[in-house]
Amino acid sequence: MRLARSSAGGTMMTIAHIDPGTPPADVRAEAESLLAQDGAVLLRGFDIADADAFHRAVTCFGAPPLDSYRGGNTPRSSISTGVFTSTEYPARYEITLHNEMSYARQYPRRLFFGCLTPAESGGATPVCSGRALLADLPAPVRDRFAELGVVYHQHLHGGAGLGKSWQDTFETDDKSVVDEFLTGADARFEWTADGGLRVRQHRPGVLTHPDTGHAVWFNQADQWHPATLPDGEGDDLLSIVDGPEDLPHWVTYGDGSHIPAADLAAVRAAGDRNKLAVPWRRGDLMIVDNLAALHGRQPFTGSRKVVVSMT
Repeated sequence: MRLARSSAGGTMMTIAHIDPGTPPADVRAEAESLLAQDGAVLLRGFDIADADAFHRAVTCFGAPPLDSYRGGNTPRSSISTGVFTSTEYPARYEITLHNEMSYARQYPRRLFFGCLTPAESGGATPVCSGRALLADLPAPVRDRFAELGVVYHQHLHGGAGLGKSWQDTFETDDKSVVDEFLTGADARFEWTADGGLRVRQHRPGVLTHPDTGHAVWFNQADQWHPATLPDGEGDDLLSIVDGPEDLPHWVTYGDGSHIPAADLAAVRAAGDRNKLAVPWRRGDLMIVDNLAALHGRQPFTGSRKVVVSMT
């Protein structure tokens, strides 16, 4: 097994080139060590030709993949048990750095990405150390997120409207199932007269990593705020609704105060200074500790196919 280190800002990741015939136990042991060290590792040399081969590779690492994306906000489809499209967001747009499902009470601890078809250009899955991003923020911004946390607001329609419906989001047509799920998630919610659903979830902006004890950035505030949408789309959306709370997604600080666009710009700038993007090769497997590192997606051309499992 050959190891090559790569870094950007305060983010580091090892590319582990797997030699043919390397025992799976050796691969797992090395990957676990590198993941604990950096929060992400790229394994190169796997024979991951399809979703089934990807699933077999993921299960070698212990915990079974989650078989549901219930409550998730990203457009994605299930390919097979525990294997999903990484996203169905249009190729021309960047997906900014984020921690997966940080808006939810229960979020995946690990993410496994498998490259079945690399893009013609672009399309890398950049990663960023949550510790490095947090340390790189201006102190006042860092303190606000750490002390106040964030409230994620969802306005989910009942079948026609902007964004995902509540039926798609919670994978059911039964309101009682949604009630039970959201009650268990410690979320505040209300059904609207037009058949929609409003959800509010107060979550941390910063967490302490359970293994390292380090404070790490852990939220998706910038992704949920219209000020950060590309090409002026945020202003366009605000022009057709009565207020930001009527958008599919909206975010405030934990005390209900608006998050200034300047705070979000500082977050994105810190992420950009510390993100590491390694171009995909066919068959690559990348593992991300969802608490230690953020991930995103570069715009791309061509027929990119990257799948994901979460544990």
